[in-house]
Amino acid sequence: MNGFFAPARQTALHRANPALKLPLFIVLFILTMLTHTIDGSFYLACVFVLLLFMASGYPLWKTALLISGFALAFASASLTMVLFGRGSEIWWSWGPIVISQESFYRGLHLGFRSIAFGCQGLLFVLTTSSTGLFYALMQRFKLNPKYAYSFMASIRLLPMTLEELRIRRDALAIRGTGGSTRSRALLRLPERYALPLLAQSIRRAQRTAAAMEVKRFDADRRRTYYYSSPITSADWLVLLLLALAVTAAICLAQELPVFRLGDMRTGL
Repeated sequence: MNGFFAPARQTALHRANPALKLPLFIVLFILTMLTHTIDGSFYLACVFVLLLFMASGYPLWKTALLISGFALAFASASLTMVLFGRGSEIWWSWGPIVISQESFYRGLHLGFRSIAFGCQGLLFVLTTSSTGLFYALMQRFKLNPKYAYSFMASIRLLPMTLEELRIRRDALAIRGTGGSTRSRALLRLPERYALPLLAQSIRRAQRTAAAMEVKRFDADRRRTYYYSSPITSADWLVLLLLALAVTAAICLAQELPVFRLGDMRTGL
């Protein structure tokens, strides 16, 4: 990670083995998905927002800037349920828009879960390098190297594609885009951008595939790795940290409920 996405400090989540960290976060996703009480989803969201600020290794202002987009996720996840949900106790209605007590709290429940999902995913992405993840998957889960290195090569090719797009755009601007109207210019976008970039990407992918074949990436043989992926004490620390976070959310939902409602699937 470079530039804006370079962490200011290394935490246990950065040092943990990505191949072991990935299943832990998958379990967290499943646990969040199976949380059907609004208090549980609320405290899961709060706990992982706090964990994101404390354990991501990024300055507070960067973390706040990154999670500011979760407000949109919260709104998009909750408003549809709030405005168009069903319920017996109607608070307000206007045409097709009906806001009931049940739809309101169910919308909040979905919004809190979306924040919890977002924080968990962002915490994993900010503390895991793509190269380290694929090396760990090859060494720990025996992922076939031809698939792992293909993914890593495709990630490395993305900046080159963006640079070609910039060069193409500048060249068209110098030569004149042509077309007297905006609609004609939009119709010619595939001809000017998509086809040349697609052809160049196909040629680059073919050269990459040929190079990988020469290097015997398609052969089953024992390999050595420059980047080792050992299991260290940081893995146990991360396991303990995530377990404590989930336990804290469950205990707070039971001991200090904010909404005091039951299962959101069956009723309030």
